[in-house]
Amino acid sequence: MKQDFYVVLGVTRDASETDIKKAYRKMAMECHPDRNNGDKAAEEKFKLVTEAYEVLRDPEKRAAYDRYGHQAARGGGGGGGFSSMHFDLSEALMVFMRDFGLGGGGGGGGGGSGGGFAGFESLFGEARPRRDRRRGHDIKVGLKLTLAEVASGATKTVRIKSLETCPECAGTGAKSGTKPVPCGTCSGTGEVRRQAQSLFGQFLTVSPCPTCGGEGKIVQDPCDHCGGDGRVKGEKTIQIDVPAGVADHHYLTLRGQGVPGPRNGPRGDLIAVLDIKEDPRFERHGDDLVFDLGITFTQAALGAEVEVPTPYGQTKLRLEPGTQTGMAYRLRNKGLPRLGDAGHGDLHVRVHVWTPTRLTPEQRKMLEKLSEVEDAVPEESSGSNFWDSIRRALGLEEDQPRPRRRRGGEE
Repeated sequence: MKQDFYVVLGVTRDASETDIKKAYRKMAMECHPDRNNGDKAAEEKFKLVTEAYEVLRDPEKRAAYDRYGHQAARGGGGGGGFSSMHFDLSEALMVFMRDFGLGGGGGGGGGGSGGGFAGFESLFGEARPRRDRRRGHDIKVGLKLTLAEVASGATKTVRIKSLETCPECAGTGAKSGTKPVPCGTCSGTGEVRRQAQSLFGQFLTVSPCPTCGGEGKIVQDPCDHCGGDGRVKGEKTIQIDVPAGVADHHYLTLRGQGVPGPRNGPRGDLIAVLDIKEDPRFERHGDDLVFDLGITFTQAALGAEVEVPTPYGQTKLRLEPGTQTGMAYRLRNKGLPRLGDAGHGDLHVRVHVWTPTRLTPEQRKMLEKLSEVEDAVPEESSGSNFWDSIRRALGLEEDQPRPRRRRGGEE
């Protein structure tokens, strides 16, 4: 089982970015291959602490890791996610040099602006890590969802046109009956390592093999169908499972569902950006929903049982006698599911008393009779409502539905 990245770096889960960087620098210096004479255990630890640092230093990757753990690397989260592949040594070294002034970029903590290290660019090379050089492109698609699908989760199917593995050569790029041969320059590793002496001591340099371009193999007889690339144009259908509770502009990352890299290089990712259609019945506030309910004067005065919509169908709500405009009833667990967590938000029903604009003679007669016996509006209530409106207009108080106790013990 993979170790917790916070434990790997020896920091707490609320550690700041500076604390994470300091912890990584200390550990990376201790297990750096140049300081351990090529010890394999030290090299593996160096790669592990670098991988942990790369995730925790990035706010989006860290948020995904905090919520989903290592599952985020497999595309289980709704956020950024990160690659589940282990770092190779060249990538780990590039990260270390990038952030600590040894890559010519002048990262913090390693020597100011980096001007004194400009020569290290040519020493260490600027090539991308081996896995990144051959990795295919990511594919971005849009997924349209309704609020009902957000409430229950959904399975969507998308059809994508992109490059696919060549069926003639099975992605190797070599003609049928032949196969790529190991590169003679790097012996199939894709990397050329050299030791160099500098002002700071001896350094190990790792750079892509100039002969095979870092692939480790050479295609001597290219495939006629794909021209040696290992990929051809094609189409595929992908099923995407959308978890309940997602929000607009969230995105899902499906690892390894993008474009394949040349000659069986690793695939890129499929990134599904969510576009949620607004439901005119509701206002959404995170996991909570607000519904505006219009009621008659008699329903407000006498109380009534009414039906209100939810994302899961109709439900009954009991209005208390004396319900006022602006009162809000809370229906627990009738909102949207909480993403990645148990439970649901609430549905707030905000009441508006409807005043008729046209009265029949009979209605007018009855209301005139009522006016003779009805009570005056309480001054405290009137003044309070007036100043509440002023505060909301000035932005001094949020205009949010305020839960009131309702029958049945719900709020």
